[in-house]
This record gives sequence, C-alpha cells and structure tokens, in this order.
Amino acid sequence: MERHYQGAVELAAGIAAGRYSAQELLEMFLDRIGRFNPTLNAIVVFDTDAARERAKAADAARRAGTSWGPLHGVPITVKESFDLAGFPSTFGRGERRNHRAARDALAVERLKAAGAVVMGKTNVPKDLSDWQAFNVIYGATVNPWDHARTPGGSSGGASAALAAGLAALELGSDIGGSIRMPAHYCGIYGHKPSYGIVPMRGHAPADDMAAIDILVAGPLARRAADLEVALEVIAGADPEEEGGWRLDLPAEPRRRFRDFRIAVVTDDATFRVDADTRAALGAIADLLEREGARVVRDPKLPMPSHDMWLLYLTLLRSAMSSALSDADVAHHARLAAAAGAEAMDYASVIARAYTLSHRDWLKANDARQLLRRLWRAFFAEHDLVLAPMSATTAFPHVRGIAKEDQTMMVDGARRLASDTYFWIGIPALVPQLPATTVPAGIARDGLPIGIQIIGPEYRDRRCLALARLLETAHRGFVPPPLYP
Repeated sequence: MERHYQGAVELAAGIAAGRYSAQELLEMFLDRIGRFNPTLNAIVVFDTDAARERAKAADAARRAGTSWGPLHGVPITVKESFDLAGFPSTFGRGERRNHRAARDALAVERLKAAGAVVMGKTNVPKDLSDWQAFNVIYGATVNPWDHARTPGGSSGGASAALAAGLAALELGSDIGGSIRMPAHYCGIYGHKPSYGIVPMRGHAPADDMAAIDILVAGPLARRAADLEVALEVIAGADPEEEGGWRLDLPAEPRRRFRDFRIAVVTDDATFRVDADTRAALGAIADLLEREGARVVRDPKLPMPSHDMWLLYLTLLRSAMSSALSDADVAHHARLAAAAGAEAMDYASVIARAYTLSHRDWLKANDARQLLRRLWRAFFAEHDLVLAPMSATTAFPHVRGIAKEDQTMMVDGARRLASDTYFWIGIPALVPQLPATTVPAGIARDGLPIGIQIIGPEYRDRRCLALARLLETAHRGFVPPPLYP
C-alpha cells in the first residue's frame, strides 16, 4: 500500500529504520493536503511551521540515537475541539473565532510526548452535535468516498483526513457516536474508550467546566494496531487532578478466534438496518464460526431496544443541555409541556431531556445503573458483542432540516434518522462499555460499512484484540477510489 495509506506504527518503524526521515514524511502529507484538502475541507487549522520544526528535531533525535516514543516523527492531526496552544478551539461557533488556547489539551500533550508531529486540526459541526461536519467558520467537509455524502460527525474532518491519506492518526471524541459514526462512514477504525480512562482536560469551551457525562476521547486510524498504541499513549489519570487512582486496564489473553464467545446482533425489529449491513455482520459471524469461535446470533439484549433508545436519549440530551442558551431551554420546555409526558417521538423525548429536573435525572441514572448490572451478567456469558453502527452507509448532506424531521432510506422504506441513536447508544448508554468500529465491507452503493465491537467495562484491549484478528482474516482499511 502507498506510504500515505500506511499505519502510524508502520510509519514510525520506517523512520526508526532510516528508510525515510520525519521531514520527508511530513512533506509527503503536506503535499497531499495541498492537493486534496481544498475539496475535502477536512483539515481546517494548520500548524505547518511548528510541524516542520518538530519533524526536523525528530530527525536530529533519531540520528543521536534517541527515540521520543512509539509515534516518533509521525504526522497527525487532532479534532478542532481539542486545544492546541495558540490556535482556536471554536467548537464550530462563530462567536469563538478569536479564541486562542493557552496550552495543549492533555491528550495532545501525550501524543506529542510519544513523538507525534501535530500538523493541525480537523473540522467539526457546531457544538459537536451532528453526524455531519459543517459550521459557519470553516464550512463543510465531504466524504472521500462520495463528495455528496457526509463523512460523519462530529469527528468528521478527522475521518475524512484519514480515509484520504492526509494524516497518519487522529484524536477524536465521542458522546453520540462522534468517533464511531465517522469511522463507519469513511471506512476506517475508531475506538470509543471506557468512560473516564482518557482525561478530557483541554476539550471544553471553558477551562473550569465539569466533566460531561458519557463524553470520551479516543483515537481514529487506518490500522487496528494504531488504535492500540494511541490508546496506551493517551489513557491514564490526569496528573493535575487530586486523588490516588491510576489506570490498570486488564490484559487480554485471547489471541485466536476460537478463544472468543461472541454475540452477533444483526438487526432489531424496531430499529431496522439495511440488507447490506445485515449481510456484512452475517459474513463476519460465518467467519467466526469457521475459525472456531462460539457465536450466538441475535441474542436477547439486557433491556428492550426501545427502552434503551429512550434512556440513552434522555441521558445524552440532558448531558448536552449546558450548551443551550436560556432561550433554547425555554423553547424546549414549551415543547415538552405541549407534548406531555407520554409522547415518544424524538422531538418530544429530547425536549423533555433538555429540561429534565434533577430528580428525574437521578431516576434515569438509577435505570442506567440497573442496565450496567444487566450488561455485566450478559458479559458473563459472552466475551464481546458485534453490532451495526448505523442503519445505512453515509447519507447525503442535509441542510435546513431539523434532526427530528430527518429520515433515511432503509431497504426502500423511509425511516427516522433518529432511530440510529439505538445503535450508537448500546455502548454509550453505559459509558463504561468500550466499542471499536472496524471496516466490515462495501455496500451495493459503493460506500463502506463499519460495525462495532462492544466489550465489557474496561475491557478495551479485548475489543482491540478482535479488531486486529478481523483486520487480518476478514477486511482492513481500503482507500477510497477517488484518492489514490
């Protein structure tokens, strides 16, 4: 595979072996960015001068026999919402055009400490709250597989940059599928870590904001091994926080397919997915069985699907309510009052969630803790769950239509786009559950399909172990035809 499509770990090995320099690698990516980014609009903030100085220093260190770490000299980008000293973190908000970060986000610091060369930042939707990537400051990012389609969101610029070979690794965040959906739509890898294991310092509109429920940070990449290395780099306690905890993720002993007990969820009677997605999961289930894994197809999940959808949206929109203006909150309060407590359409559900009383939030949180216990019992019988990431491949760009009115065509039937929150919410509802999105196939429309590997609490390495096995035995990253 062409060098610009190789993995970050592979590129670091090439630098270490002297096959090429960090400066040569950086200039290769900068050349591709100059050629392709004007159309993709994936990378929207550039730190080119500092990147060149950093690459030069990396080469000098290598000649002196010094290694900075597993990403020594590798050019990467980070999501726009992560602070990069001296550059804006706008979150897609026009009023934040002039923001400048005083210091790097902790996850960015850790990537740099591991040797990475940060070239710039990638595009996001306003408030990181869309499965697209457009805003009034930077405009829209397109999907490298089909420019008429979304690359996903909110880490949309990240996924497009990786899929088109513009960077070697990315740092994203996920509260409503924002790592996993773009990975699915662009045919790459993404990992949503267990909640709390990657510190979020430097990923907020204000320095003193409390940690946001459900929100996590994690890597996106073109190789499963890159996810493993990046997670090891960015995970661990924030040294500036008081307390005595340290991260000690369990090691994963499973090395072969036949070591796994895997539940494969191919569809849901309420939240349907298309035939191509079902076929992709079926093919993986067949492979797992041939290789000796114990496979259970479409098991009963710990809670009815509609109940999980409702609970996830309640907690998700409640967690995101602090970003709303007073006028927005008042608007949703009027909608909730008019709809009544029994209304279960998406607009009514999120209106109630945005204006939830603290007592009602506590009840929802108790329900989540019950579900957490039920998942633990489920994972006593199954090592991992494979599930769809979305009902379909990447959808066409949508403008001027409220999310509650957006639809998707699923096998010829028009269904609400908000149904997708069920699939997003399976691991995010209990945010301790890690989930890795991996390439699973190509649909009849020529677009990539990704599926998610969901594991028990803090078993991130288990998800990543199966991702590596599937990459070798089933399917890995395939470059989009538009970007050779």
